[in-house]
Parts: sequence; C-alpha cells; structure tokens
Amino acid sequence: MKRRQWLIGAGLAPLGLNAVARTWPDQPLRFIVPFPPGSSPDIVARLLTEPLARSLGQPIVIDNRPGAGGNIGTGAAAKARADGSTWLFTIQGPLVTAPLLARHLPYDPVRDLAPVSLVATSPNVLVVDPRLGTQSLAAFVQLARERRGALNYGSVGNGSASHLAMEWFRRRAGLDLVHVPYAGFPQVLNALLAGDVQASFMVPGLAMAQVRAGKLRALGVTSLGRVAALPEMPTLAEQGHAGFEAISWQAVLAPAGTPAPVIERMSQALIRIIKGDEFRTRLLAHYFTAAGTTPEALRQLMATERERWGRVIKLAGVEAE
Repeated sequence: MKRRQWLIGAGLAPLGLNAVARTWPDQPLRFIVPFPPGSSPDIVARLLTEPLARSLGQPIVIDNRPGAGGNIGTGAAAKARADGSTWLFTIQGPLVTAPLLARHLPYDPVRDLAPVSLVATSPNVLVVDPRLGTQSLAAFVQLARERRGALNYGSVGNGSASHLAMEWFRRRAGLDLVHVPYAGFPQVLNALLAGDVQASFMVPGLAMAQVRAGKLRALGVTSLGRVAALPEMPTLAEQGHAGFEAISWQAVLAPAGTPAPVIERMSQALIRIIKGDEFRTRLLAHYFTAAGTTPEALRQLMATERERWGRVIKLAGVEAE
C-alpha cells in the first residue's frame, strides 16, 4: 500500500499505475557517466541525481566509465539490461560524432539507446592567447589571415566537438590554422597558457576562470544568441559570422527496450527537476543552461546534430585518430 501511495503521489496515475508498478525497478538506479570524475558531464550528473534520488525515493549510483571519448561507457549502457535500473548520462560526442567517424563502434545510438531528456546546454567560448594582442574577434581573424599557417589551435582530439567547431569556423572565416590535438581540456588549457597553441574552443566552466584572471582572452560564444550564464559575452554570429552555432549538450538516455512507461516516468521526473529554480541556479554557476525536454525532442536534436556535423566532417575531411 505504501508503494502504491508513493507512485500515485509521484504523478504516475496518468501513465497507467499498474504498468509502471510492474516495471519500475525496486533496486538502486545506476547512472553510467562515460567520463571521469570531475569532468563536466560528471559534475552535471551529480548536480542532477542528488535531487532526482530524493524525488524518486531511491538511491542513485554514479558509475564512471571513461575511455575512448565516451564510447566505452556509452557501449556499456547500450548493452545493459533494459529494466529501468540503468541509465546513461552523456554528452553529444558518443551520440552524434562518434558514429560518423568510428569504423567499429560497439553500439548504434539510434538502435541501442532510447532518448529520455535533454538536461543542459552550453556554448563554447573562443579563447586566445592575450599575447597575440588581438582585442576582438575581427582582429584575431585579420591576424590569422596575415599569419597563415603560423598559429596553432588546440582541441581534445580529432573529431571532438572542439576540433569540429574550429574546423567549421576556420573554413567559414578563411583561416589557415594548425590543429594540435590533446588528451583533454586540462592539457589544452596548459598549452594555451604556455603559448604552445594560440586559440581553442573551450567549455566556459574551464576557460572563464583564466579569462577573468587575464591569462586568456575570450572573443565570443558559439550560441546563436547570448546566454544567461555569460550575458556580456557577444556571440560569433553577431560579430559577422551569421548562423555559426556549436553547442555542447548533455542528456539522459536508456538502453533500448526499456519499457515506455518507465522512460516516461523518468522523463517527467527529470523535467520537473531540470526546470526548477534550484537546479537552474546551480547549473548557471557552471555556465550551463537548464533544458528539460521530451524523449521525442531529444531524438530530433540528435538527428539534427548528426546532419549538421556530418556535413562539417565531410567538408573538413576529418578522420578519427
């Protein structure tokens, strides 16, 4: 009886109480995060699962499975039992660009994973070495055109979001920049500070502390419009590069075959938390904007992103390492 009252109180009656009661797991839930502790996806996942556990009345365990740009953990989630006990919290890379680049990916994100909800979005920030002396995006573009092939940019690897964003931008702007891939953003940051590379697209959570300290210069964000987390920062689009957009995003998915009532239950629980003031405020502190969508909206986003970045990969001739 107590279980029944909890389910009704959580708003499950419209979904079919008996169907959810039969399929919703009783054990702790596992959220696979295919990146290491302390990474941006890990931070946001922990911000989310704390209130989610309270809302569901069940413990949630974060299972970090890093490796291969997120493909290892994503593959583990895709192969997990589709009983509602395992969920995936990941970024767009393993869902969008990895299938476009990898020849032997151990999962198919369309076939093997079921979208649940988009959680958060963030623009990238174009940062440059202030020793270049460029105070604006226009000045940086002019300098790069004058010094063709003499400026380096860092990314977190071939086919990564930071790589593809710069390849798209430099081709639109007519720049000849040398790509230097690194293992992760901390290494890119160190290379920027040391002067080994002169530019990079980085997530704001990593870049802005150095920008505010005067060690890096931010030239613009990659969203089409300004964002609440950085309202003073102009977009690349408003600085003469109309239509340029390269958004980082994070989402929850489930193994394909997870019962529809269970996915709907989780989707509704996530949306309530994501759209709440507390979660939105905590996300803004990390330069993220709260989203919260239906499973179908996330499915459409994945399809749109695959088409967009597929064109960039083909245009730039990008191949995975």
